[in-house]
Amino acid sequence: MKPKALIIRTAGTNCDKETEFAFQSAGAETSLFHINYLKQRSDFSDFQIVCIPGGFSYGDDLGAGKILSLELISWFKDALKQFIDKGGLILGICNGFQVLVKTGILPDKDFQQKVTLTDNDSGRFEDRWVYLKVENEGVWLKGLDEKIVLPVAHGEGKFYTESGILDRIEANRQVALRYVDVSQKMAGYPFNPNGSMKNIAGITDATGRVLGLMPHPERFMFKHHWPFWSRNELFPFGCTFFKNAVNYFKQG
Repeated sequence: MKPKALIIRTAGTNCDKETEFAFQSAGAETSLFHINYLKQRSDFSDFQIVCIPGGFSYGDDLGAGKILSLELISWFKDALKQFIDKGGLILGICNGFQVLVKTGILPDKDFQQKVTLTDNDSGRFEDRWVYLKVENEGVWLKGLDEKIVLPVAHGEGKFYTESGILDRIEANRQVALRYVDVSQKMAGYPFNPNGSMKNIAGITDATGRVLGLMPHPERFMFKHHWPFWSRNELFPFGCTFFKNAVNYFKQG
């Protein structure tokens, strides 16, 4: 049977259709629901995968992802705990990553915020392709090349936390992706487009089943998405994220 993936949208979400297509292409059965519809269910038991896609939920009026994070905590805290405990997968892309850290689902799944994603050091919206180093082979990252490319598009993507928490995330191998230059070395702007601490582009929980990342895998599903594909063809790395989630349940 196909695993069932839930994509949650709300006012300001703008990457939901692309994300649904990505999961469908990987072999998942998808449901794209507005959060107000989900409030009538208050339950994620029908699904194996939950994804919060990119965009500008509620206009990011109180900070990127903040209002949606408060909504999830207020309405779905127990349901999310149950979903995580039963072995479900969670993916937060861009605004979804911002939501996951502000709910406290990342890094520790304890609903206590410990890290944030804040204004880019450049002071502007950054829309570019970036090189990324894959730091671990969790559920979502299995089989990826050590260096991949994906696009970013955000104004608040700077990963920031206290030094002690950062050290613990590093020691637990929860860093999933780092921004690097063409030689796979950590570098500053524009390779690190937002000034993230330790060039962090994405993190997981300790199990690897929950992933948040600022780059957009759903925007690199075909080789021609890469702007230089006609002279430098690359494998569409985004496909792997979604196939890994589907295969995790098919193989399990």
